[in-house]
Amino acid sequence: MRKKRKRKAIPLTKSEQMRRVRGLDTAPEMTLRRALWHTGLRYRVRLRVPGRPDLAFLGCKIAVFVDGCFWHGCEMHYTAPATNPTFWFEKIARNKQRDRDVEAELKRLGWTVLRFWEHEVEGDLSSVVDRIRSAVARPLD
Repeated sequence: MRKKRKRKAIPLTKSEQMRRVRGLDTAPEMTLRRALWHTGLRYRVRLRVPGRPDLAFLGCKIAVFVDGCFWHGCEMHYTAPATNPTFWFEKIARNKQRDRDVEAELKRLGWTVLRFWEHEVEGDLSSVVDRIRSAVARPLD
């Protein structure tokens, strides 16, 4: 019986690494969804409104976004990649502008927008849940 040789792991190219980045159902998003569901809050996902919020509460028109620290340029955690810095600077700037545009459009349509950084969800989940619960419980104007 022959021994199987272990293959050396071939490092992924940058393109392959980026292809594996999830856009939906990220770990922080799923953590928040489970916590909200556990507290009895019911929400919709993948709602077709501007910006496609991560969570939406239809009755009170609240859109919740969980922003990744890298992709949205968190001031506490974002570190620009060493390779192709001009591309990344422009990419993050476009993401931030898109976030502002989406927020303005949702507000124009009568929605309340709540944004949380992924580190907030991971570090202080109960505070995030409390802020969402109080927003949902607030009476409509």
